[in-house]
Amino acid sequence: MTAEPLRLRNLSPVILRQRLASASLALDYGAAVVRVGSDLGGFVTDLQRVYGAFALVDAAFADFHTQIRRGRGVRAYLRPQSRFLIDGVQPFDPFPQEQALAHFEWGVNWCFAQRFNQHVLLHAGALALADRGIIMAAPPGSGKSTLTAAMMLRGFRLLSDEFGVLCPRSGQLWPMLKPLALKNRSIDIIRDYAEEVILGPVYRGTRKGDVAHLAPGEGSVDARRLPARPQLVIFPSFREGATLSLRRLPAEQAFANLAFNSFNYELLGATSFNAVADVIENCPAFALEYSRLDEAIEAVRSLLADSTAARNGA
Repeated sequence: MTAEPLRLRNLSPVILRQRLASASLALDYGAAVVRVGSDLGGFVTDLQRVYGAFALVDAAFADFHTQIRRGRGVRAYLRPQSRFLIDGVQPFDPFPQEQALAHFEWGVNWCFAQRFNQHVLLHAGALALADRGIIMAAPPGSGKSTLTAAMMLRGFRLLSDEFGVLCPRSGQLWPMLKPLALKNRSIDIIRDYAEEVILGPVYRGTRKGDVAHLAPGEGSVDARRLPARPQLVIFPSFREGATLSLRRLPAEQAFANLAFNSFNYELLGATSFNAVADVIENCPAFALEYSRLDEAIEAVRSLLADSTAARNGA
């Protein structure tokens, strides 16, 4: 019988503060491990809430070494700030200190987008049922994150909300499991959507509007080392009052929409082209317009079932 892992939510705040003070806390996202340190008490509390299901791991190796530290100089007292550091370097301006968790999440995303180039990084969410992967790609404001969050709360395994980590060698999607960043109206929609919702604090007036982070569920966290095989590509779009609409996209249009929204398509060149082309060749792609979450989720389930049946020759 496998022992229940020690999760961050079960760690005493004193121990967690000590871990962060010594920069010895490792967050295992699946495709990457991030070590984090901090001297901010509020950040410790917020981190424990949205990463509560994550297991405490003693990783000898980490892909990224990050810190969230107090501001320096007079501003540290007049207008308290948080500074994000990667390998001891501060790559961008400080945030207000009360937004430290949002700052950390934004900073780690920046690190992935800039430095994680052994995989093709699709600017897309990714979910799965068992090992059947779904790529969800759409521009900001489309309702992608809201639908992704709702699908996780209805039993889909979350791989990522921001990064579709596509291995160019195996063609599989790897989890890059982080809390989902919900913005503006999405916060209240998801808060009211299910009983098991765990949301971090709402940060008002950030650079991206009001932001709150949805904690991933235990099922997704515990499967963060399990890849999925892409089987379906969805380009979702929310429109108030819209009747559900599904439209199969031609391969060339689906390829352009997916490839040119990736973070490192140009950098990886032919590697990216071949990896994305393989996905489009093997996965049906649909534009999905919706206004009701449950209706959209059932449509995706049905499409995934149809795709599975087609692959199995049924």
